[in-house]
Amino acid sequence: MAVKSDQTRQLLADVALRMFREVGFEKTTMRAIAGEAGVSVGNAYYYFSSKDDLVLELYEQVQADHTARASRAVEGVRGFGDRLTAVLHAGIDVMAPYHGFGGEFISTAIRPASPVNPFGKQAAAAREASLAVFSAVVQGSSPAVPEKFRADLPELLWLAYMGVTLFWVHDDSEDQQRTRRLIDGLAPLVARGISLARIPGVNKVFDDVLGLARSIRARTI
Repeated sequence: MAVKSDQTRQLLADVALRMFREVGFEKTTMRAIAGEAGVSVGNAYYYFSSKDDLVLELYEQVQADHTARASRAVEGVRGFGDRLTAVLHAGIDVMAPYHGFGGEFISTAIRPASPVNPFGKQAAAAREASLAVFSAVVQGSSPAVPEKFRADLPELLWLAYMGVTLFWVHDDSEDQQRTRRLIDGLAPLVARGISLARIPGVNKVFDDVLGLARSIRARTI
């Protein structure tokens, strides 16, 4: 029985995501999703209380795919900048099929009470999984990232990834090549900044950045 329940839930999610891509979020109704999936409207609402919940399902699936792809992408890669580049490109690779839906996803996610808001409680599982991806970037780097940054850096990288994602949503270049160039330029800059943090004078600037990040953490996560 549990297997059939899982299959029905996945079917509804797959149908909804296809319809979001093909006809758009606004024109896709729960009734239409149920009809396409061959289940009753009541049954559809049993699994997903709203379209927003289906968008959250997409977010969680994309994040699970990113976790798996990122893990493969950094195998044997040791340099921090190279690891970050690989993980950011992996994220764009996973999201690529949903680019046409990206604007509607952002319009849904930006609402403070939306279940798919990446800073909200309902998206906590996907957010923590994404933070773990960037934590792996930091922990697996050689030479090692300075110890003082290791606890805070994954969150800062995740926030940068949110910015890259927003840029990607609005990137109308072929295959979003501008976003690729942004990643290829951004990751080495971040790596260079981390290496400069070992210099005493520059070190104080990074202390201030970390202090600011810690002061606002309760408001962002």
